[in-house]
Amino acid sequence: MTLDVFQKTADPTQYVLSVSFTKVGKIYHFDFRDFPHLQSGDHVIVETSMLGQQMGQVKAFKRRKDIMHKGSIYPLLRPATPADLLMQQQWKEREVSVLIECREKAASMGGYESVKFAAADYNYDGTMLIIYFVTDEFAHVNTHRLRVLLQKHLDTHIEFRQVGPRDVAKLQEGFGACGIPRCCSTFLTDFSMVSINMAKAQGISLNPTEITGMCGRLRCCLTYEYEQYVEARRKLPRFQKRVGTPHGEGRVVEIHPLEDAVTVLVDDQFHFVTREELTPLSEYEALKKAAASPCSKSESGGCDCGAKRPRGSADELMAEMGIDADFDIDEDDGEDKEEKQVQSAQPVRHSSRRQHNRRRRSSGRRKGEAKENERGKSVDRDRSKTPKVESDTSNRGEKPDQPHRKRRRRSRRRRSDRKHDGNQQNQDRNQGSDDHNQG
Repeated sequence: MTLDVFQKTADPTQYVLSVSFTKVGKIYHFDFRDFPHLQSGDHVIVETSMLGQQMGQVKAFKRRKDIMHKGSIYPLLRPATPADLLMQQQWKEREVSVLIECREKAASMGGYESVKFAAADYNYDGTMLIIYFVTDEFAHVNTHRLRVLLQKHLDTHIEFRQVGPRDVAKLQEGFGACGIPRCCSTFLTDFSMVSINMAKAQGISLNPTEITGMCGRLRCCLTYEYEQYVEARRKLPRFQKRVGTPHGEGRVVEIHPLEDAVTVLVDDQFHFVTREELTPLSEYEALKKAAASPCSKSESGGCDCGAKRPRGSADELMAEMGIDADFDIDEDDGEDKEEKQVQSAQPVRHSSRRQHNRRRRSSGRRKGEAKENERGKSVDRDRSKTPKVESDTSNRGEKPDQPHRKRRRRSRRRRSDRKHDGNQQNQDRNQGSDDHNQG
């Protein structure tokens, strides 16, 4: 929050100085804790990074907490003295003569025909001179020769700075097309973007003499009321839109945003109608058609949105389809079907992979059991061919002959499944050994 410009003093612990180096220019903030007696309108001396010491004027005070970047608060060098003000006035009186001399030197040297030198600006002690120029061409202008020549003649540091047409109009000041001083030279510190659409939205004639300023660019004042026009037009019907009025149905031929009304052509007659008296026919007909159309959510009578049902109730639909109204559906079957539908609606990427692995394991298990059975049968056939020898292996602690153990395969089965399969295989082996002993 910025205090009023006419407020003389402020607390330096809560406020900072807002200083401008030109009559209407960018604002910079400075800390004045070392000089709490400074007031609005005083002149101060500050140190800049590119232009050295400069004199500025205090425009207002601003709260410290309202400044977003604390690094944008600069230190203050000292207040300006009466001698500094007198010195600045003397150097300002020489700016016009220096500008004329610069133009003459450029004309005599040649090569600066497309360059227009607009203004010259001395700092308060005359140690630096800035010359502003504008050119119609966007190419870079080499001002080195001219700068060297003027430095020898004026014995000061000189800088050339290229600016745009709006900056030139701001430096030269003057009156605008409205008859009052130009906005850029009285209160505008920054130039905002202006487009031709702003003039169209406000209904201004696109005649170049009416929408361009003294700088040859679109007038800055086109942005002042643009947002209000856009907000007002948003509530009104568009051009050539079909609307209903107390005088009958017609089309919009003119829009009056500030009056919140339109001009409607009804039977070759123009009528001025306010927004409250208008009826947008296209929207009204669309709503009427939507209300008369059936419900798009459920056509079986289960929706309660209030839309018209095209085929009656659910009983009538079942009768048309040939289904008995007393037909009962098993709750369990319905639940199973619902569960299947839910499962089918869910992503099946991981479940299908698990099912595939489970089928692979079960098929491999069956093949292994079949091979083991074949080996057992072949062993029995071989033993039946050899003579039987009675032996008591249980007394000596020797194990009976066992079929060949299958090599264990690595798999991605769960530990519980592998343990279950191992127990099953051990049981099969024990059963085979018992049968062998009995034989």
